Amino acid sequence: MSTTAETAMMNTSQATTAGKPFKSAERIHQALTANLERKALIYFAERMPKAINSDHLTLLGFGAQFLAGVSFALARWNRYALLLACLFIALNWFGDSLDGTLARVRKQQRPRYGFYVDHIIDAFGAVFLMCGLAASGYLHWQVAMAMLTAFLLISIETYLATYTLDTFRLSHGIFGPTEIRILLIIGCVALLRNPHATLLGHRFLLFDVGGVIGSAGMLVMVIVASVRHTVELYRKERLS
Repeated sequence: MSTTAETAMMNTSQATTAGKPFKSAERIHQALTANLERKALIYFAERMPKAINSDHLTLLGFGAQFLAGVSFALARWNRYALLLACLFIALNWFGDSLDGTLARVRKQQRPRYGFYVDHIIDAFGAVFLMCGLAASGYLHWQVAMAMLTAFLLISIETYLATYTLDTFRLSHGIFGPTEIRILLIIGCVALLRNPHATLLGHRFLLFDVGGVIGSAGMLVMVIVASVRHTVELYRKERLS
């Protein structure tokens, strides 16, 4: 890693709007792939053509997530559209993960704009993706809605914690957005072999099993985080 890139990544972003200083929340990323991902993103950012900026990458990530949802819907008629979905999930990672790194490496941070745009797009992108999965025939719509609800709940909790505690947690335990994308790609490949799974003598859709487990996991994460942050804030603001 170059000294310039390392300094850009470590410096706290600050902006001034109407004379009011703004300090970015501390970023906490402890996912399984976090260190490898950080090195890869800096490598790409340092070699990105000057004509491409963070907004271009944000749009790439958003468009790719939308097209991943479309690909899942098309898989209802042609299962090989699942491979197309894998491609768009990978492109979504590239655009969605690299936009902020590129801004930090180039020292072109827009912390409020970047945070807002990136995460409102994530919310819309999640809706597109889950709707595509619900239309695919590989996942019951009820499970898709449970996954979307759990994702939005954990997003809301994360954003509230960012505002109240000045810490932005990109991962919960060893799982972050990149790990979820990897699991989704592995699941797509598995669907090409067999869209069903057998548990306790009963046959289920493979993605239904994964979706229920994922929804339950996210729900546990958001409950644990909510309790922990409530206790932390109560201790910080005790009534006399």
